[in-house]
Amino acid sequence: MIRTLLLILAWTLPGLCHAADGHSVHLDKARYDLSDKASLQRGARLYMNYCLGCHQMQYQRYLRTADDLGIPHDLMEKNLVFTGAKIGDHIHNAMPVEQAAAWFGKIPPDLTLEARVRGADWIYTYLRSFYEDESRPFGVNNEVFKDVGMPHVLQPLQGVPRKTYETRLVDGEEKQVYVGIKADGTGELSEEAYDKAVLDLVNFLVYTGEPMRPQAEQLGWKVLVFLAIFFVLAYLLKKEYWRDVH
Repeated sequence: MIRTLLLILAWTLPGLCHAADGHSVHLDKARYDLSDKASLQRGARLYMNYCLGCHQMQYQRYLRTADDLGIPHDLMEKNLVFTGAKIGDHIHNAMPVEQAAAWFGKIPPDLTLEARVRGADWIYTYLRSFYEDESRPFGVNNEVFKDVGMPHVLQPLQGVPRKTYETRLVDGEEKQVYVGIKADGTGELSEEAYDKAVLDLVNFLVYTGEPMRPQAEQLGWKVLVFLAIFFVLAYLLKKEYWRDVH
C-alpha cells in the first residue's frame, strides 16, 4: 500500500509543482522535431552563444553533440567551443559558483536535463513570456516564472517585450484589457522568426535531455513489428497444433 502511494506521488508531484511554478499560465505547444538536424544545429548555436555563459551542460559532451547533430569536429571546435575546452570534454562554463550565486540569487541551473524536468512546452512558453518590468533587478519579469532572477538573454533577437493593452467594451464600459506581450521591433528577428529560433533552442534542449531517444524510438518500432510477426506465426502454429489434437 505504501509503495503504491509513493508511486502515485512520484507521478503527480511534478505536475503539481509545474502548475504552481507556471501560475496556471497556458503553455503553448512546442512542436519540436528531433529528426530535424538543421533545427538542432541552430539550437546548439543559440545555446552556445546565449545560454552557456550562465547555464552549463555537465552531462553532455561536445563530441557527442557534434556526432549526433552531424557537425564536423573541426567546425564544432572552431564555432561552438568558446571556453578553450577539448572536443571530448563536457560542456562547462567558466562562471565562478560563488559569484554566480551572488549575481543571480542562486546558482543558474544545469540545463542538460531541463527539458525532461520542465517539459518542452514550459520552456517554449517561458522563453517567449519575458516582459519589461523596471521594478526587477534585470529590468524584466516573466509571465510563466514570476519574479524570475534571470535576464532576458534573447532580447537582442526579440527586441524589448512589453505588455500590451487594448480599450474594449466590457459590461457596457470601456476598459483597458490585457492582450499579451509584444516586442517593440528593435530585435534582430521578426516575431515569427523569433518563435522559430526559440523552438530550435527547445529542440536542442529536448535532445540533450535524452540523446538516445531517436534511436530508442526506431528500435521500439522494430520491436513492435517483430512482435506483430511473431504473434501471427504463433497464432498459426497454435491453430495447426490444436487441429492435430482434435
